[in-house]
Amino acid sequence: MHLIISNNSNVPIYEQIKNAFINQIISGELVEDEPIPSIRNLAQDIKISIMTIKKAYDELEEEGYIVTKQGKGSYVASKNTELVQEKARKDIEKHLNDVIDISLKFKIDKRDILDLFEYLYGSEDKT
Repeated sequence: MHLIISNNSNVPIYEQIKNAFINQIISGELVEDEPIPSIRNLAQDIKISIMTIKKAYDELEEEGYIVTKQGKGSYVASKNTELVQEKARKDIEKHLNDVIDISLKFKIDKRDILDLFEYLYGSEDKT
């Protein structure tokens, strides 16, 4: 388990931890039924408050990324393709909002953006 936490980030630490787990689950670095560190062990390893780790784990469980088995620990949940697709949609939405902001700032016509999107999307190898 590899986590990089930034104290200088505007993103809260618990959210950085949560996002690191989500990214590793989606990328396949963490696989279904793989145990994840206990809250206490992770807190000691990365020198973060137990309550911060617990908040990240609670949200991961609430969102369906991990499951906790009483007395046995927490594990990566079965990969839910809907969760993976939803995460991808959220990422795309964020990038599209960035594109819209830039195009409005520089007064680039929506049609030009759509044409560029169609060109780039059509030029990608779809195998």
